[in-house]
Amino acid sequence: MARIITLEGFEVMEAMNAKTAWKKMDQQDVDIIVCDVKLPDANGVELSHQIKQKYPSTEIIVLTAYGNIPDGVQAMKNGAFDYITKGDDNEKIIPLLNRAMEKVRLQKRVKQLEKQVGKNYGFENILGDSPLIREAIDLAKKVAPTDTTVMLLGETGTGKEVFAQAIHHAGKRKGNPFLALNCSAFSKELLESELFGHKAGAFTSAIKDKKGLIEEANEGTLFLDEIGEMHIDLQSKLLRVLETNEFIKVGDTKPTIVNVRIITATNRDLQQEIKDGKFREDLFYRLNVFTIQLPALRDRKKDIPVLATHFMHMFAQKTNQGVSEMSKEFLEHLEQHDWKGNIRELKNIMERAVILATSSQLTVDNLPLELQVNGPKATGILSAFDLASVEKLHIQRVLNHTKGNKTEAAKLLNIGLTTLYRKIEEYRLA
Repeated sequence: MARIITLEGFEVMEAMNAKTAWKKMDQQDVDIIVCDVKLPDANGVELSHQIKQKYPSTEIIVLTAYGNIPDGVQAMKNGAFDYITKGDDNEKIIPLLNRAMEKVRLQKRVKQLEKQVGKNYGFENILGDSPLIREAIDLAKKVAPTDTTVMLLGETGTGKEVFAQAIHHAGKRKGNPFLALNCSAFSKELLESELFGHKAGAFTSAIKDKKGLIEEANEGTLFLDEIGEMHIDLQSKLLRVLETNEFIKVGDTKPTIVNVRIITATNRDLQQEIKDGKFREDLFYRLNVFTIQLPALRDRKKDIPVLATHFMHMFAQKTNQGVSEMSKEFLEHLEQHDWKGNIRELKNIMERAVILATSSQLTVDNLPLELQVNGPKATGILSAFDLASVEKLHIQRVLNHTKGNKTEAAKLLNIGLTTLYRKIEEYRLA
């Protein structure tokens, strides 16, 4: 048999008994094992189970004597890929090996993709070295391997979903679904259906059964953003999921059992919401087991150059622009800004700047007028109270409104087209 398999292009190792086989498996990766049921020092059926526990990606084909089919069936229950009976094994072994090899390749590909996903969503992609962000990352790394509910606090745009994904992919549920839902994006009725699902006929438009996100995220993680926006009637249903791992779909009478990790986020003061009667106190304490405060970008301005550089390269590649650096003045304006929209605002501004760039270097002219006007005085940009600055900002806004149509913009500004062109050149407007 070894000779036949070798002639088909497989690299074959042989072992006289289970002890020798274990040694060889520990020394070299093995894709497929062909194993007899009766071994000098082991039972092949029991060995199948032991091998799959230690090497889950290795496929096992069991050889069983004619008339002893139950051994093969039991081996498959123990995790074996398949079994063949002795006598016709030489004819069947090669097709069986090829099928098993296809499965091995697929498993390796899946693992490779999982590693790639982990890299895309891992903690290494949360950029910054300021003490506040490092503290948040350290806390998230500690809670990731557990099933503890996590509450992420912070302003809009601070990267709460990025943190939630990193926690999921660093935990034991990483191979299972990660689903996210913004609770502020739905009415009470729609949110209930999205979260918990419904049975056909539960309401007028419910023409078929629908799984909710809680059920879809079974064995994985569900991230509920803006949890403070959830209607108080739905909060009791979510509390039941956390306490009993079950819920009842809209229009159903039987409970659905789930095993899901919940991560939530909010920029509201939930304790004040509790005082105002808008948020359940018992739910708050179930969600608030482990809290991580994400810092605003204005509190970690030393990280702006790193983040800006990352977004610059990302959008330069995405838009095929040859942008590779930022001027000193450009960075000074970014660091001067108060970033009410946090990282999301910085990302949008960097995308716009890369699109507008006319050289390999981003300059102040590539920034929105608001950032140009309110930048540091050392750059020579006029203040927001200067008439020329106000005029420049107004002309840019009108041009944006007309989508670059200069004739229409001149009419709205009540000036001649020649005057508009002169001012566009003078103020270096896009």
